Amino acid sequence: MTKNKRADAGEGRELARSLTAPGLVAIGLGATIGAGIFVLTGTAAAQYAGPALSLSFVIGGIACGLVGLCYAELAAMIPEAGSTYTYTRASLGRLPAWIIGWDLVLEFAVAAATVAVGWSGYAQSLAAEFGLHLPPALARAPGDGGLVNLPAVGIVLLLSALLMRATKQASLVNGLLVACKVAIILAFVGVGAAHLRPELWHPFVPENTGAFGAYGWSGVFRGAAVVFFAFVGFETVATAAGECRAPQRDAPVGLIGSLLITTILYVAMAAVLTGLVPYRDLNVADPVATAVDVIGLSGFSTVIKVGALIGLTTSALTALYGQSRIFFAIARDGLLPEIFCRVHPVTRVPVASQLVIGVFTAGVAGLVPIDVLGEIVSIGTLLAFCLVCATVLILRRTAPDRARPFRVPAVTLTAGLGILSCVTLMAALPADTWIRLAIWLAIGLAIYAGYGRRHARFSRSG
Repeated sequence: MTKNKRADAGEGRELARSLTAPGLVAIGLGATIGAGIFVLTGTAAAQYAGPALSLSFVIGGIACGLVGLCYAELAAMIPEAGSTYTYTRASLGRLPAWIIGWDLVLEFAVAAATVAVGWSGYAQSLAAEFGLHLPPALARAPGDGGLVNLPAVGIVLLLSALLMRATKQASLVNGLLVACKVAIILAFVGVGAAHLRPELWHPFVPENTGAFGAYGWSGVFRGAAVVFFAFVGFETVATAAGECRAPQRDAPVGLIGSLLITTILYVAMAAVLTGLVPYRDLNVADPVATAVDVIGLSGFSTVIKVGALIGLTTSALTALYGQSRIFFAIARDGLLPEIFCRVHPVTRVPVASQLVIGVFTAGVAGLVPIDVLGEIVSIGTLLAFCLVCATVLILRRTAPDRARPFRVPAVTLTAGLGILSCVTLMAALPADTWIRLAIWLAIGLAIYAGYGRRHARFSRSG
């Protein structure tokens, strides 16, 4: 978009620049250390990878490392709200930008909903210790035997209200909660390591049952594809670059720093979980609490459940934050109604965008089971990551002289391997997940044809 076109954004459409490198790392940790480590670890171990789940996280971490380098180059070069949507707009034009922007709407909304459902499971488990129980109809989604998951709805609406106040205040709350949950995770890994039963790791890669993805090496890759949801934090950090004080310096630090820390924590957590509990017994809403019960330390279970709630809270908070900024960027370019890019005159927060996202996500969290949600987020994330790597390659050719404060080393090899890794993991996901993605993208194309194409403010083809 040209400078004059940008001016069309006008006053009232600029976000506050209040974030620093530590704040970005905390946002990354807040987004990634959540449902992936406290909930989906159990599901992936029990259904797909067995004790080899730690290998699934290593594979996911390697793929994310390749993509993370590409994100770092783009976030430093194009420090605007919108992340992959903004990068695709700069390299491929209007229609591809809309497609990936619509994909990101799905990714972030369903990510927040997934985390909220996990939060509900731990909250109900903790409440049960004090004799408090919700009626089953209000405790689970229709697909799980209830009517609505009321705690999941409540936490989404509460966090949305916090984010509608101000980014700086939400960042401070997130930073404090991230510090608490990392400390509790380290405590669990340390205590759990002293009670491991190494025989539970044998066989490390369980024999395949005859179906693709049901244990064996195909199960390891499907496990990596399913838990890839856990690495959605990169998208949130890149989205937050538009609110950084020094994005050229801080964005790469936030991206790479959060990746290294979270991958190490995921691998350690997976190893301890499968070394404490038989992997087939981990297919529960609160696998970490189940593992703590095996340890048998009085009071430690309550501490871990509180830590899980904190971790899931920050993960939902950052996903809701990232989602509203995607909406903001798309609306700023005219592809969605203008109300979504207007910011509050004092807090500089896109209030309408945050409100709509909160209500939509609360509905999804209350009505859809967690196993369906996790797979949808993974495929959306992987698609976005493919386009990030492709955008780096395209911009190296179309804008070779543009300033790049951070450059991807061996860019053709790195970005190419990033694309290959993501495509491989996408291929490992179930067919019904692809169908859901196709339906969502078809809805998006209909909205684009009916509204976005006629109202777009930038002139790239499409």
